[in-house]
Amino acid sequence: MEFIPTKTIISSSYNENPHWFGINYNMNIYKGCCHGCIYCDSRSSCYQIIDFDRVRIKENSIEIIRKELQSKRRKGVVGTGAMSDPYNPFEEKYELTRQALKLIDEYRFGIGIATKSDLITRDIDILKKIQSHSPVIVKMTITTFDDELCKKIERKVCTSNKRFEAIKKLSDNNIYTGILLMPLLPFINDNEENIKNIIKKAYECGAKFVFSYGLGVTLRKNQREYYFEQLRKIFPQQNLDETYMNAFGEVYENPCQNVNYLWTVFKEECEKYNILYKMEDIIDDYKSKYERSQISWF
Repeated sequence: MEFIPTKTIISSSYNENPHWFGINYNMNIYKGCCHGCIYCDSRSSCYQIIDFDRVRIKENSIEIIRKELQSKRRKGVVGTGAMSDPYNPFEEKYELTRQALKLIDEYRFGIGIATKSDLITRDIDILKKIQSHSPVIVKMTITTFDDELCKKIERKVCTSNKRFEAIKKLSDNNIYTGILLMPLLPFINDNEENIKNIIKKAYECGAKFVFSYGLGVTLRKNQREYYFEQLRKIFPQQNLDETYMNAFGEVYENPCQNVNYLWTVFKEECEKYNILYKMEDIIDDYKSKYERSQISWF
């Protein structure tokens, strides 16, 4: 494991992000990710992460996090998982995310976690402590209901079924949990059956929300080339890279086939099961009781 120097881990300024779960600060203890998801936007050259698939740890991360939390004048929800999954396989040994959660509890901040790993259930005890005083939201990414497809496009992380089991366990412990249904890959998993199955299973597992940010996938320089290379390996007979170029060229947003119809299906299924899907509703639902009981919390 490589340890890399860093000066800061938690973003310095308070920001109420209405477009992304009302996250107020961002935190990344690890750099890079080894889950092997073929579509990950973090490989894009604009982020300048060299050798993205190799995980590195930021030196003295826990000491830095303690100092940064101490220095914050305003409490808020600390988000993690935007650029690197906080529950990568190395977390099981190093427990840096767990230690960070203990500090977030100690200094009475909230936490928003995005992950694809069922390892998060290890930390239910701390999440319950945090949720007793501050907002907690867990966002489990699930892109396909088909475990066999999952093993192809998300090679080195637990299957969708394991993630659903984690959602059930978190929900059974009253941890506010839902699903990021994104991305949906055009010509691969962008179909009505997949959307319906995921939302139904989300309901059965007690998920509070299912959120999707524009049904489709985004592709930028470096990531596009990597994605096409993986498509050629995984689906060698389908010429999907050519299909993408013919359909989208080199544009950033690559929407699903029949995107308007799929949006209708998505919304109707969420409403059918009384699952939240609008960002403003999700933010209000997991934060509102803390705003009412602790006006000064924010």
